[in-house]
Amino acid sequence: MAVKIKYLVVLLLIISVFGSAAFAEEHSENAEDFNVTEMIMHHVKDSHEWHIMSYTKNGEEKHISIALPVILFCNGAVDVFLSSEFDHGKKTVKKNNNIYKIYHGKIYLVDETEEIIYEESADGKEPVVANKAPLDLSITRNVASMLLTCALLIWIFVSVARSYKKRPGRPAGLQAFLEPVILFIRDDIAIPNIGEHKYKKYLPYLLTLFFFILINNLIGLVPFFPGGSNVTGNIAVTLVLAVFTLIITTFSGNKNYWKHIFAAPGVPLWLLPIMIPVELIGVISKPFALMIRLFANITAGHIIVLSLVSLIFIFKALWVSAAAVPFVVFMDLLEVLVAFLQAYIFTMLTALFIGLAVQDHH
Repeated sequence: MAVKIKYLVVLLLIISVFGSAAFAEEHSENAEDFNVTEMIMHHVKDSHEWHIMSYTKNGEEKHISIALPVILFCNGAVDVFLSSEFDHGKKTVKKNNNIYKIYHGKIYLVDETEEIIYEESADGKEPVVANKAPLDLSITRNVASMLLTCALLIWIFVSVARSYKKRPGRPAGLQAFLEPVILFIRDDIAIPNIGEHKYKKYLPYLLTLFFFILINNLIGLVPFFPGGSNVTGNIAVTLVLAVFTLIITTFSGNKNYWKHIFAAPGVPLWLLPIMIPVELIGVISKPFALMIRLFANITAGHIIVLSLVSLIFIFKALWVSAAAVPFVVFMDLLEVLVAFLQAYIFTMLTALFIGLAVQDHH
């Protein structure tokens, strides 16, 4: 076990050093006007292209990236094209009499002047973009990363299923690695929270949930292609996962579950008009807490790692890099723990909520 941990530390050190080196190469040319906030938000937010690396040739900054499909619905028309037509934001794209411009990672409609128009915000603080935004159904970097994760999950579990058919009762290789995890989710999460007679119906969802979150968390820790996507740090993704849990919990609820919400035993009748709204708020707040917890923890980890690397450019001193890289390695180790922990917590609480909904009256 100690040897495996040693190899893990060495691997994270290599990843962190190469990731920091790639980061430094990408931003070294603009070290004078380096904006930490803009850089961090650029790496944390979603994108219409999958950036691989940047380099400077003949004094001009070049980018290597994978163009992703842009799908826009605007003025009754569906416009489909590759994000490379924007040329990293330098050009506009005209489709079906619509002119599109990408600005700070978001696509807006512009006129022939190709200008972004600002107007005062309702709170009177920072101005906001007044240009109309089309309905964006594009395959973004996060979506592409999720598709990669789904393909990886299918490959892993199809391989494990075939191994079980060939070697029943004799796990080996990937099968032997995953079996303890699967048994842990079954024996320590599903059965204790849902019950021995009802857990089988929900075990496939719990397994899918755990491994989907875990693999996306781990891929997000890799600082170079095909990693680096902040999938589980995107609140839209965690919202969908939480909604799935809410739907399954709601439709699995038995008579005893709904009785405790609308007619809690032992509660006086005059108190029910107060308790019912409170209980209904609790039904919504449980998956809401799941959504915020996963989103906040994963995003915070990315921001901390990027902030530590940014110290090199803020202080512009060699000794800072000597101090920053070990801290990055430490944070990467901590993020690996958080990746497993957040997948476990989301799955465990989901099983708990389902268990409360299907619990029989005692």
